[in-house]
Parts: sequence; C-alpha cells; structure tokens
Amino acid sequence: MREQICRQKWKARGRAKWTCAFAALCVLVSASLVGCGDDGDDVGSEAEGDSTIVLGAAISQTGKYSTSGKHTKNGYELAVRLVNDAGGVEIDGKKYDLVVKYYDDESTPARAAQLIERLVRKDNVHFLLGPYSSPLTKAIAPVAEKHGIPMVQANGAARDLFEQEYRYMFGVLSTAEQYLSPVVDLLARQAEENGNDPGDMRVAVIVENDNFSLDIRAGVLERVKHYGMKIVVDEKLPAEVNDMSAALTKVKKLRPDLLVVSGHARGAGLAVRQVANRKLGVPMVALTHCDSADVINKEQFGDKAEGIYCAVQWAPEMPYEDKFFGTATDYSHLFQEKYGYVPPYQAAESSAAVMVFVDAFKRAGTLDPKAVRDALADTDLPTFYGRVKFDETGKNIAKPMVLLQVRDGKYEIAFFPEEAEAEIP
Repeated sequence: MREQICRQKWKARGRAKWTCAFAALCVLVSASLVGCGDDGDDVGSEAEGDSTIVLGAAISQTGKYSTSGKHTKNGYELAVRLVNDAGGVEIDGKKYDLVVKYYDDESTPARAAQLIERLVRKDNVHFLLGPYSSPLTKAIAPVAEKHGIPMVQANGAARDLFEQEYRYMFGVLSTAEQYLSPVVDLLARQAEENGNDPGDMRVAVIVENDNFSLDIRAGVLERVKHYGMKIVVDEKLPAEVNDMSAALTKVKKLRPDLLVVSGHARGAGLAVRQVANRKLGVPMVALTHCDSADVINKEQFGDKAEGIYCAVQWAPEMPYEDKFFGTATDYSHLFQEKYGYVPPYQAAESSAAVMVFVDAFKRAGTLDPKAVRDALADTDLPTFYGRVKFDETGKNIAKPMVLLQVRDGKYEIAFFPEEAEAEIP
C-alpha cells in the first residue's frame, strides 16, 4: 500500500533522498517552523488553493503551555505530512493536500478565542484542530459552535466540555474522570485474587483544587462507590502545590490500600519525592502526569518512582494500529526520527485528531462543514492511538485509559481495561 511504502521510505531517508515529495515539503516546513506571528504559520503544502484543505489551529507556542503546545503541534504536523505523502485526501475523485494555519494563543484563553474568530472570519477556515489544555478548549469551543465550524480536539479532557450540548466539537481523548479510575478496578481485581472482599479496601485521594484534578477525583470516587470501598483521606491542595507533607502524614497514619494523586507535572514530581521520603507503606500509589514530570529520570528522582502506577492516554507499547502509521510502535519510531524524542501522548492524540478529520472528509464526500460534522458524528475508526467512536456529546467512548507501572526504571503496561498486557505483580 502507498502508506506503507511512504513509511518505509521515511525510515530510509538517511540513506537516500526522500520520495513521495518529502524533500520539497520539508524545505517548506523547515521555513515555517522559524516562528509564528500574527500572520500565522502554514504547514502542509506550498500554498492554499483549490487543491488544499485548510485546518486552523491556535496552539500555545509561548506561555505556560508551550511545552505541551509543541508536542501538540508536532503531532499535527507529522500526520499532515504523512497524509500528503500518501497522496492527500480524495473527495469525489479530486485529491487535496492538507494545510494547517497556526497562530500562537500565548497560553491564554481570551487570546485563543480571538484567534479562532480570526481564523473563521478573516482566514475563511472551515475546520479546526483543538489547542492544548481544557481551559483553552473551553474558550474556543463556543466560538466554533457559534460559527458552525467542526473542531476535532485532542487535548481538552475536562468532563464539563462534553456537558454543554456542543454539536461541532469532538474529542479523541479519554476524559479526565477516566484517568485514575482503572487503578481502582485493578485494586478490586487484586483483592479478589488474594481472596479478599474489594469492599474492604481503603483509598486515599490527594488532588489539586482545579477542575481537571477534581474531575479525576470524581471518577475515582465513582469507582470506589461501585465496589463499596472506603475513602479514608480526601484532600484538595492549592493549585501549583509545592508541599503535600501534611496530607501524606494523614495517609501514613491511616495506611490505606491505595493512594491516588493528581497534581499535574509539578504535583507528580513532588509526590514521587515525598511519598518515597516518608516511607508511607502504601501498597499501591497511582499518579497522573508521570511522563510530563519525567519521574523515571534517575538524575532527578533516582529510584523513587519504582513501583508507582501512572495513568496515560497512550503509550508506544499499546496494541493499536492503522493503515497510515502502522502500529503504535511504528508511530513512535517515526516521531522520534523526525523530532528526536519519544512522543508523549499529547503528540499521539494530536496526530489521531488529524486522521479523524481525514476519515470524515472521505466519508462525507464533500467539504461542506455541516456534512463533515455529520460524518464526524458517525466516526468509528481504528487508529494507532486507539479506536475512535463518538457519543452524542462528542466524547470518544471507545478508547480506555491505561495504567503503566515503573519497573526497573522503565514504564511497562500494568493494566489495560480490555485485557491484561503484562503480568500484574
């Protein structure tokens, strides 16, 4: 297949000239990566025209979300180049290349909303890719809805995004309440395997007092209630937390069977250090944002993360594949060859968002935004990132969260809701 040929030629680019038009394309992309100002930044083909489909995106290239914004943009670009290299998107017998028009939202919700208005009104963009983070997605979703512009977003996980009756927003990722709920399922399973009643298990919860972490807390509490378990610690810490020792003192005194912590990257790093230093004696500890905090970096953390469970949207070891990227591992290799680092899930889910649009364009058979919106609503697509299928709220109901565990300084799949991918210790 052409997609497979292009992947193979990509891997051989150090030995020969790129084929499938990559050489000219990469010169263009290299130039576009120099910066992004008020005039925007187009990535994907030489010019916008009758043979291009323009996707608009406000991405955090500066400000507090800039690191994750970079991952998001890299994910979009990788998918766009691979689609174009494979011949583009065929609609009603005509081939189109993809172009992404970027603006820097400066990690600010108000700026993001302004830029989406600009993309729609001035740049005449009819399709949108989402920004990084739930706050920025919340800012632009009403704008897309107002103008009837389909948006596929990959980085807005807040549950209330999908409670607004939006018809034009679709999210490929698992929502926040699902992040740490699988670890409660794992605790129940282990209890049963050891001959114990899951209802006897005791759980401690420590989260930052922000919407994302409170959604995670809600998901954990729902699963705890399902099994009849008991919450023995339920602490909400200030945003940008820099000390959780008081909460951990309570945990050490009560010795629960499971401790879950959500504090973004800063909180994950803090939890790894303080949990290890205090020797809590808790059999299971589960965190979010392990990858963002790089908790397996021995220079920063030594062996303190050993045994900790980490909630992730995606990992290269996942058993997913599609006809464009191949397997999840193939995607990881392609990404590393291009950008020089292992793709975090933010990049993978962003690439998946582009593939969802491509699938919808083909099935719609037209570039009419309403028809594309209807095709998006009917999506049922296997991808290297996982299956994508939307419910009536635009939420992906087909892809589960996954638990990794740090073992011998590396991440290994510990619990996959559909099937166990590794032996559970």
